[in-house]
Amino acid sequence: MTKNESHKIKLAITQGDINGISYEVILKTFSDSRMFEHCTPILYGSTKVASYHKKLLSQQHQDLAFTAIHDPSQAVDKKFNVINLVPEEVKIDIGKSTEIGGKLSRMALERACDDLQNGLVDVLVTAPINKKNIQSPDFDFPGHTEYLSSKFNGKSLMMMVCDRIRIGIVTNHLSLKQVPEAITQELLIEKISIMHHSLKRDFGIPMPKIAVLALDPHAGDNGVIGTQDMEVVKPAIDSAYEQGMLVYGPYPSDGFFGSSEFNKFDGVLALYHDQGLIPFKLMSFTEGVNYTAGLNIIRTSPAHGTAYDIAGKGKASEQSFRRAVHLACDILRHRHEYDELTANPLS
Repeated sequence: MTKNESHKIKLAITQGDINGISYEVILKTFSDSRMFEHCTPILYGSTKVASYHKKLLSQQHQDLAFTAIHDPSQAVDKKFNVINLVPEEVKIDIGKSTEIGGKLSRMALERACDDLQNGLVDVLVTAPINKKNIQSPDFDFPGHTEYLSSKFNGKSLMMMVCDRIRIGIVTNHLSLKQVPEAITQELLIEKISIMHHSLKRDFGIPMPKIAVLALDPHAGDNGVIGTQDMEVVKPAIDSAYEQGMLVYGPYPSDGFFGSSEFNKFDGVLALYHDQGLIPFKLMSFTEGVNYTAGLNIIRTSPAHGTAYDIAGKGKASEQSFRRAVHLACDILRHRHEYDELTANPLS
């Protein structure tokens, strides 16, 4: 995207797992013609697979037409553009994890990321993948976040976003038994810094206020339960604060969420996956968005998975996917505004 505001954002969409709800939420989202005012969508997938899923939807979603293109330069404004990754028919097994489902989701992600890296598209929205069937000798990552960090050679932060809260996850998709050893002062300062900068540049918050959650119950109870919060987490918070970041904690997560203390902060840093994801999904299960902060590219995703149990039944809500599209576009605009304002600071 250039500084010219008339430029329509080219939005890359990966198809995700063809046997899950990915195509359903994508097609439902862009059946609303108002979405084309925000961006020009480009789906990395298959017109044949899209047509199959379209037939499964109710009549109100049957009007969306597909425009087949070979690369993003051919994308047509106000049309739903599709780059066909495979010309032939593919076997669809609704609600099942299959090898071809993993292969196609991997192909879509790799091709879209290549185009994003080369500046052919502006932002990326990834539909849900199956983290098991997408694995291959060339793809050995526990999720999108880790793949994108490697692909774009950067330090990232998995951030869950909804209207009520923004929660960053320090250790991503790490086994719980590995978390304590992984939590170091260096890692915490790195993640705090990424969240601080992202809240400023990506969300337009001039002086963001960040809370860091504790590792042990009651933040260790002054060493009665554990000492890592006193010896590792608190010094990292103090160090970040001394660097000019408004960061506080560590807060025991039960009381922090139970008393709605989170409402006082612009961002919350959880130390491990479920510590952040459980309260987040209780607040916003159908509307939450996963954002990969810290990279030089913009990627969002709905906060849900493949949902095989309801695939093909027309029951999936598109709210999370729609919000992922809006957030990606909003972050791009915020970045342009921030970069313009800070390009030539007064000496």
